[in-house]
Amino acid sequence: MGSAAARWSELQSGRGIPPEILARAPVSPWGHDPADFTPPDEPADTPSRAAALSLLAPAGTVLDVGCGGGDAAFALVGPLTEAIGVDVAQDMLDVFEAAADVRGVPARTVLGPWPDVAADAGPADVVVSHHVLHNVVDLGPFVDALTAAAGRGVVVEMLAEHPMAWLDPLWERFHGLHRPPSATVDDAVAVLRERGVAPEVTLWDRELRLPHSPEWITRRLCLPPERAPEVAAAVAEIPPRTRTAATLVWRP
Repeated sequence: MGSAAARWSELQSGRGIPPEILARAPVSPWGHDPADFTPPDEPADTPSRAAALSLLAPAGTVLDVGCGGGDAAFALVGPLTEAIGVDVAQDMLDVFEAAADVRGVPARTVLGPWPDVAADAGPADVVVSHHVLHNVVDLGPFVDALTAAAGRGVVVEMLAEHPMAWLDPLWERFHGLHRPPSATVDDAVAVLRERGVAPEVTLWDRELRLPHSPEWITRRLCLPPERAPEVAAAVAEIPPRTRTAATLVWRP
């Protein structure tokens, strides 16, 4: 493992919730409502979408790794001839399949972690992976498999830092837990360069779509629901969630 990959792994490993805190959580902090991940009828006009459309023209297949409900893939309806969704959660793949049906797009899904299921997913003209890298500890094999699956190119979208890094002051306040610094886009690019990839990088501001109500934050912090008002007051005292996103594009 190269030095950049080792740094990424160390920073990512430090983002976990300590077992003693997790054991006291009244409900799982990882719960989600699949409906929150339903792709919008009108896709956002982002640098990630523009890059993928450019690679996909005039038509082709798309492999969406860590697909969720299919935001990345179904933003490409038009030139998209088939969508392949990979995710570790079956309920997300159900949303992906429903979105494909509504749009009349041929689709198939693969359940399991990337890159373990890369062979089952197979290749595609364009590979997309949005807001997944910050869930990966061993980044080198992950991006190698993205590259290997892509006929024309790869488009990755990620926030400039870990999407939950903005809650770090609250972990310290409510649990006395000091979180290590977040891995950043620069750290991800350094890993790619170690793997022989020089991505094109575009920074931009992304709209916030996922829920971040006091109740949602309270659950993420492993706190009981009755502490939501206290959490809401604490949120008002910390810097807002980052909106800076990055689009990374490379060709095999």
